[in-house]
Amino acid sequence: MSDHEPTPAEADSATTDAGATDAEARPAAKTPLWLAVVIAVVFAVLYAYDLWEAIGNLVGLNIQAGALGISLSAYGIVLLIVGIVVPALVYGAAFWLARLRGPLAQLAIFFTGWCTVQAVSLTIGTLFGAGGLDFG
Repeated sequence: MSDHEPTPAEADSATTDAGATDAEARPAAKTPLWLAVVIAVVFAVLYAYDLWEAIGNLVGLNIQAGALGISLSAYGIVLLIVGIVVPALVYGAAFWLARLRGPLAQLAIFFTGWCTVQAVSLTIGTLFGAGGLDFG
């Protein structure tokens, strides 16, 4: 037996897996609960605005089409319903993916999801203009 005590550096390297570096062995810094809640709520407001817009489009365009004596095509109704579903699904996915990450990763995930919702909303608006009303 040896009377040699391991130095702190030796003790650290002995506790890590073979081949793993110290940075890989340490868990990522967890986001404080208050910060995670603030990030989630701020982005929830942004996503909720898109959801509110989509609901307003569905209701408003139905009323407007009725006032003009025409109806929305099945294609138009499907597009408007997709516009309602997408923000809720993307926010749910972003929330689930970001739940165990650091604050910058949470911001990046929520922001990427929000940008995706914006792109889909713009595409839906363009596609609706191409065939959302039934004039026949």
